[in-house]
Order: sequence, then structure tokens, then C-alpha cells
Amino acid sequence: MRPSKTDLARQTLQAHTGVLGMRERRALILCDGQRDIAELVRLLGQDAPILVQGLVKAGYLIIAGSAPAPSAAAAAASMPPITTNAAPAGPRRSLVAAKVYLSGMLELQRDESARKHRERLLARLDDDAMLDALADALRFLEGRVAATLAGRIRERLFEALPPDDLQRLLDARMESALP
Repeated sequence: MRPSKTDLARQTLQAHTGVLGMRERRALILCDGQRDIAELVRLLGQDAPILVQGLVKAGYLIIAGSAPAPSAAAAAASMPPITTNAAPAGPRRSLVAAKVYLSGMLELQRDESARKHRERLLARLDDDAMLDALADALRFLEGRVAATLAGRIRERLFEALPPDDLQRLLDARMESALP
């Protein structure tokens, strides 16, 4: 199974609209009809099959080698079930996933302040210190990047955190906002 872009996907990528998140855009770029699901899992992570299925259902991808479906729903219905040795379906939430994501966002900034936040984030081992470093790094990025990008970064970070840790991070952010 080798997913490839539809015209809708090409138009969306060219328009640079906020319709898709960064992860979905990355998946669309990588789905060129040459890579199979195993390679996409290696490049995008264990939830790549779920991401691809969602993009097929939305009409952004088709499965290469199959006849083009008249609609996105028909394409999704014709798609064979995906089985991998991955963890249970759904987003994997962990402090480590949140740390890796925010570390990558800091690395993209390519300056000394971002590097210091990244080093602090990567140096922390206990949960409380990591949550503090995540909150500080998020505040730093929110002050550095455009509001729309900051919103997407915040949203992705919140998706990566387990619910209990997310609540602790939100509580810490509220406490630091108080005079």
C-alpha cells in the first residue's frame, strides 16, 4: 500500500492554509506514491497508519495502484485494514513525546536562547522539573513565533501530554501568570 496525493492535497499544500496541522502536512509531503506504510511509520511514527487513513477519508490521499475512488468515503471503504506491530490505536501521550516535540520546535529557532531552553528541557529527568521546563519553553516559543504557529505548537504539546500532566502544566502556567 503506497499512498499518494490527490489534487486536493496538492492545492492545500500550495495554498499554505491552516486547514491541516503540521503533522498532516508532513504526511502529505511524504506520501508520494513511492513510500509504503512501513516506511511512513519509520518517518512519521507509530500512528502513521491512522494518520494516512484519516487523510484518505478526507480526500487528500489515494492508495497508489488502486482505481481512483469517486469519493473520499469510497476510498476509505476500499482501503484494507491496516495492521502493524504498533501500540494500541490513538495518539500516544507521554512526557517524553511532549519533550521530544517541544525540543524539535526549539531546535528550529536556531538561536542561543532557544538552545538554552532545549538543553534545559533535555537535561531534566524528574517529572516536575520536566513540566517546569516544558512550561518555560512553551512561554518562550509563544513570545517568539507568530500567534497562529504558537497556537499550533500549544495544541500539539497539549495533545502529547497525558491528561494528568497536562493539568499540572496548565496549573503551573496559571500560577506563573499571577502577580
